[in-house]
Amino acid sequence: MPSLLKWSSLPVAGMVSELKFPVPWGHIAAKAWGSSQGHPVVCLHGWLDNANTFNRLIPLLPKDYYYMAMDFGGHGLSSHRPMGFPYHFLDYVSEIRRVTAALKWSRFTLMGHSLGGTVAGMFSCIFPEMVDKLILVESYGFFPAPQESDAWLNSKRKVIESLLSLEEDKHQPPKVRSPQEALQRLLQANSHLTEESGRILLERGATEVPGGLVYNRDMRALTHNQDSLTLEQCVSCLNKIQASVLMIIAQDGIFNPEAENVNRYFVKPLREAFQSNLKHFQFAEVMGNHFVHLNEPEAVAGLINIFLKRDQSSKARL
Repeated sequence: MPSLLKWSSLPVAGMVSELKFPVPWGHIAAKAWGSSQGHPVVCLHGWLDNANTFNRLIPLLPKDYYYMAMDFGGHGLSSHRPMGFPYHFLDYVSEIRRVTAALKWSRFTLMGHSLGGTVAGMFSCIFPEMVDKLILVESYGFFPAPQESDAWLNSKRKVIESLLSLEEDKHQPPKVRSPQEALQRLLQANSHLTEESGRILLERGATEVPGGLVYNRDMRALTHNQDSLTLEQCVSCLNKIQASVLMIIAQDGIFNPEAENVNRYFVKPLREAFQSNLKHFQFAEVMGNHFVHLNEPEAVAGLINIFLKRDQSSKARL
């Protein structure tokens, strides 16, 4: 794959660097912890979040790795996509390939939370030779299409109508909120976030303007536009994964047992497929909610530390 235009790195305090990777529509932003000589771990945030979601977890992980957390397009500090186009799930997958191509990485670890785990799972199927380890936090690695055709059709209709509606409103300036109002709106939309966690996400998820803050996220990203794979196709794709997999699910997260319709639909079949089809799969359930990695990172750090260090001597060269 041809290399991209030169990417830039801006060091900040505490061995944390801000990165920018040129892409045809602007840039993909990222932040990195540690020495670039360490084995790379690409960290992927959840839907409408940003790279700061890993701020409290990564300092608890082994120091001899290079952790790079991306902002997906339209999120955090990354550029928005060109006007007239919705955000497709595969766009996020391709952004990983763009960034790792710019860095000339041929093999690395992927860690994803929620949507980031789904993106990581698909990347691991499409480019299985590039991923040595896959860490899924509050994610089953796939999000199958609705079983009912009407539900699928309605979801696609919503994507198109939302896009057109946003284009009609494009001349309206973004809403300016006070810092406290911006935080409270974020917390209301994400009941699993603590106030401290909300502030961490808002640091990268909003920009200061006269009168307050405006959210950075592209409104088009609010509409889910998943790839249309059935559960059976997801299970088939799963067989392509070559990486060792660690799956961490929170007891009070979005997959909790009370959501019986979700469990019956794809959670149980996907977990069983991982267990039966992959040689190196570990499942762990922890106390906490959907943002356990940010709210209470100690609950998952130990599991991830052990997983990363396992078979460390066999890690492939970059």
